[in-house]
Amino acid sequence: MEKREDVCILAIESSCDETAASVVKNGREVLSNIISSQIDLHTLYGGVVPEIASRKHIEKINQVIDESLRVADVSLEDITAIAVTYGPGLVGALLVGVSTAKAIAFATGKPLVGVHHIEGHISANYIENRQLEPPFVCLVVSGGHTHLVIVKDYGEYEMLGCTRDDAAGEAFDKVARAIGLGYPGGPKIDKLSKEGNPDAVKFPRAKVDGSDYDFSFSGLKSAVLNYLNSCEMKGIAVNSADVAASFQKAVIDVLVEHSLHAVKEYGFDKFAIAGGVASNSSLRAAFETACRNQRIEFFHPSPIFCTDNAAMIGAAGYYEYIKGTRSGYDLNAIPNLRLGER
Repeated sequence: MEKREDVCILAIESSCDETAASVVKNGREVLSNIISSQIDLHTLYGGVVPEIASRKHIEKINQVIDESLRVADVSLEDITAIAVTYGPGLVGALLVGVSTAKAIAFATGKPLVGVHHIEGHISANYIENRQLEPPFVCLVVSGGHTHLVIVKDYGEYEMLGCTRDDAAGEAFDKVARAIGLGYPGGPKIDKLSKEGNPDAVKFPRAKVDGSDYDFSFSGLKSAVLNYLNSCEMKGIAVNSADVAASFQKAVIDVLVEHSLHAVKEYGFDKFAIAGGVASNSSLRAAFETACRNQRIEFFHPSPIFCTDNAAMIGAAGYYEYIKGTRSGYDLNAIPNLRLGER
């Protein structure tokens, strides 16, 4: 059998507040993964300010791409194709990455491949889990998304459920702000929860009528705010660690229950998590235990590949490239792009 020539993807990711570039070989080998984070910039405002994010991407993107090529020890001549996130995300931020990728593709004559951001998160699992192949069930949990998906094949997905209101990561950020932890909320709640009692406060576990797999976290967030207001009105001291731990457990219980129900219902024996919230240590531990008890093989990326990065876009871009996906120079940013749409 003839050996396929190596495919080197230069990947660009700028959907939110990370300016990232990566060189990925054959979909699973990361030669470089450069990330310029804007967290310190946005902390002052308690969340991502889209206009500031866009301007920072413009400042950083060429530096990040140059560094990714340098670390990978390759030149643009060695690159097979350019992959770029074109949605979903902040439209101004996405446009910076898309415009840059189109310029490089045009200047070099290399193929351009538009990549769905959520597809990138799912594909992050391929980087460190060389044995993982579709089909499997994947839970994508981040600041903007909570999706439960069947990965039928590379680039082929069936959506089972999603959040009806707040994404899990969004709820983490809002609750963190309410108990005075600041931004970004996810890592801070994860850390503080280790000092608290997860059974101290009984917060609700929401179910969505008519759907076993959809999520709702708005009511949980409101319950936390009501609890804090009630304590303040009654002059009761709030144990922030207990609130954080109890809130986090309520989120995790729902995520685990819905996900493993889907795995069993659809007859799978492989399950993966992805997205920024997938780096939460308690969530990972809960899934490790639940999957082990039910004899389900559990996959997860390292934390660096859970949060926004370009290596995951390179992995997804590789599989799109080898199946023949090519984007034209009319590729545009699509902020509300749905998974499976092109």
